[in-house]
Amino acid sequence: MSNSIVDSPTLTPASKPLDLNWVRSQFPALAQRVNGRPAAFLDGPGGTQVPQRVMDAISDYLRTSNANTCGAYATSRRTDLVIANARAAMADFLGCGANEIAFGPNMTSLTFAISRAIGRELGSGDEILLTHLDHDANVSPWRALEERGVKIQFADIYEEDCTLNLDDLASKITPRTKVVAVGYASNAVGTINDVKTIVRLAHEAGALAYIDAVHYAPHGPIDVRELDCDFLACSTYKFFGPHMGVLYGKREHLTRLTPYKVRANTDAVPQRWEWGTLNHECIAGITACVEYIAELGRRSEEVSDRRQAIQAAYRAIQNHERTLTGKMLRGLGEIPGLHLYGISDPARMASRCPTFAVRIEGQTPLELATRLGECGIFTWDGNYYALNLTERLGVEKDGGFLRIGFVHYNTEDEVERALEALQLIRR
Repeated sequence: MSNSIVDSPTLTPASKPLDLNWVRSQFPALAQRVNGRPAAFLDGPGGTQVPQRVMDAISDYLRTSNANTCGAYATSRRTDLVIANARAAMADFLGCGANEIAFGPNMTSLTFAISRAIGRELGSGDEILLTHLDHDANVSPWRALEERGVKIQFADIYEEDCTLNLDDLASKITPRTKVVAVGYASNAVGTINDVKTIVRLAHEAGALAYIDAVHYAPHGPIDVRELDCDFLACSTYKFFGPHMGVLYGKREHLTRLTPYKVRANTDAVPQRWEWGTLNHECIAGITACVEYIAELGRRSEEVSDRRQAIQAAYRAIQNHERTLTGKMLRGLGEIPGLHLYGISDPARMASRCPTFAVRIEGQTPLELATRLGECGIFTWDGNYYALNLTERLGVEKDGGFLRIGFVHYNTEDEVERALEALQLIRR
C-alpha cells in the first residue's frame, strides 16, 4: 500500500483544447495591472477570481429578489427558488441529490457543525483519525471533541514527497475509530490523496469518512457516489464562486444526526443544518459559478446534461493544468538553492495539483512573496492553516512556505514570469 498517491491514468482528452482566450475574457479581474505589469493571479489556493456572470447573479438577486425565505410574496418566493436552484447546481457538481446539499458561511463552520453533531454520540475510548497533510479546518473541529474524552490519532506522511503513508493510516484504523477525516488534496503542497481507498478502509472498520475537498474542487471532478464518502465539504470561492461553504452529506446521516440549531428552524433535511439567515445573494452566485464551469465543458465536448458538461470541463481543465504543472516542475528544478516540498516527478503529475510550496536559501517566504508582488505576481506565504504540516516539516518557525498556485485561467507565460522572477531573486 505504501502511500496515498493516486495512480496516473491516461487522461481522457477533451474534444477541444481549453479555449484560454475565452476563459480569461470571463474574469474581469485578470485585466488588472501592478506597477505597469499585468497581474498574474497565482494565489488560486487562497481563493480564485470570479467570472462576470457570478457578479451579475449576485447583483441581480439584490436588485430583484432580496427577501427572506418562505414568505407569501413574490421576492421571497424568488429567494426560495434561488436556493433550490443552487442546491440542484451543487448536486450536479458533486454527483448527489439536491436534498443532500447544505449551505453555510464556509467549510470551517460546516465542519464544526457536523463534528459537534457526531460528537453527541462519542465518548471516552472512541477515536478519530486525522492526517498531517490537512488544513486545520479539518483538524481543529475534530480535536475539539477531545473534551469528551475522544482520542485523536494522526496518519503520518513521507517527508520526501509529502504524501500520506497509507500503511500507517490503515494501521491506525481500529474498531474504536468512529471518523476518518482527510483532505482530497493538500492546500499547501498539492498532493492528491487516494480518498476512495481511505473511504473504503474507514467503512470496513465501521467508521464515517469525512472529506475536505476545498483544495481539490477547482482542479478535478468530484463524484461522491463513486467515493461513497459520508460527508464532503468544499468552498465555492475556491472554484470561481462567492465566499460560501457547501456540505454534502448522505441523506441518512443528515436525517439521523441531531444538529445544534434554534428551535424555530425546520427539522426538514437539509435545511435543519442551515441556521440563521443564509447569504442569499452569494447562493445565487453559486449557481452562476457552476454554470460557468458547465459552459466551459459545453465548449469542449458534446454533452447532454449539466453533470456531463461539468465532467467535460474538468477534462479540459486537467489537460491544461498538467501542461502548466510540467513546465513549473522543470523550471523549479533549475533554480539553485530552491527546495520544493511535495511531488517533483513529472511522471506523477496525476498525483498532484498545480500548487507548489517552496523555500529559497537566504530569503524568507514573506520576502519572496513581497518581491514577487511588486512584479505583479500574486502568491502566498506562511502556513495557509496547514499548521500540522508546517510543524511536521520544521518550517513553521521560519515563516512556512512560499506557495505558488495555478488554476485553469493561468497561462504558460505566467509560469515563465514566475520562474524568471524567482531566478532573478535568487541571483
